[in-house]
Amino acid sequence: MATNIGMMDSAYFVGRNEILTWINNRLQLNLSRIEEELVDDSPFQKAASGAVQCQMIDMTYPGVVPMHKVNFDAKTEYDMIQNYKVLQEVFNKLKIEKHIEVNRLVKGRPLDNLEFLQWLKRYCDSVNGGIMNENYNPVERRIKGGKERNPKGSQKNSKSLQTNNMHNSSSGDAAGLRTSGPKQGKTYSASAAADSSNEVQALSNEITDLKLSVDLLEKERDFYFAKLRDIEILCQASELENIPMAVAVKKILYAVDAKESALSEAQEYLNQSMNASDPEVETEKEENDS
Repeated sequence: MATNIGMMDSAYFVGRNEILTWINNRLQLNLSRIEEELVDDSPFQKAASGAVQCQMIDMTYPGVVPMHKVNFDAKTEYDMIQNYKVLQEVFNKLKIEKHIEVNRLVKGRPLDNLEFLQWLKRYCDSVNGGIMNENYNPVERRIKGGKERNPKGSQKNSKSLQTNNMHNSSSGDAAGLRTSGPKQGKTYSASAAADSSNEVQALSNEITDLKLSVDLLEKERDFYFAKLRDIEILCQASELENIPMAVAVKKILYAVDAKESALSEAQEYLNQSMNASDPEVETEKEENDS
């Protein structure tokens, strides 16, 4: 099972859309973004709350997660931290060697949450072979866990909601009696404000997407740069720097013209060096010339 996964593992190249599809299909949710609020009234206010992760492990190992301890309505960082504590305890129980960066995940940063969900998908797929557990009912499991968590709270909440709805309805009727005639100016202003709000939200989402892309590109760049730096240090070692292969590699590393590849020049140098060091090749060459 994949617990320790390298950062260049294929798991970390799985896109957000695939992760969201995986979560929505497995848990029968309607997540629209990894780090943003949901578009529907499902119990998961944010994918960063830890509730999604808890139930994914519960589906992979049915019954191992104490779902009554998972707060599906977590909105504050405190509530989210409690969810991640439950998840870490389950990891420890299953001997999953994965430390959860709770302080980073609860901030809702796109890259941090994406990476953790990428790891989680790879782990769950390694356990169940990527096959969905048909005997697991995610909706029923959430409802049951919610009832066990707060058996009386649901009744109180429903009564409270009913009272508020009646109050709002009566208030609306009273307001309708007090006001008469169309107010086109206010209606137009409200419509314009709604359009502006939607536009701002769309731009904010676009900025988040761009930031995520930049973070991923910078991470990939730093990884390959570190590899090249290690190769450079190795080729500069006193006992290796004059070896033909090391010289050929440095020709590629130190090539100035970015438009032309230095590979052909390095290969030519390497071939010449190998021929010069092989007496049989030199003898054969001299015989052919004569």
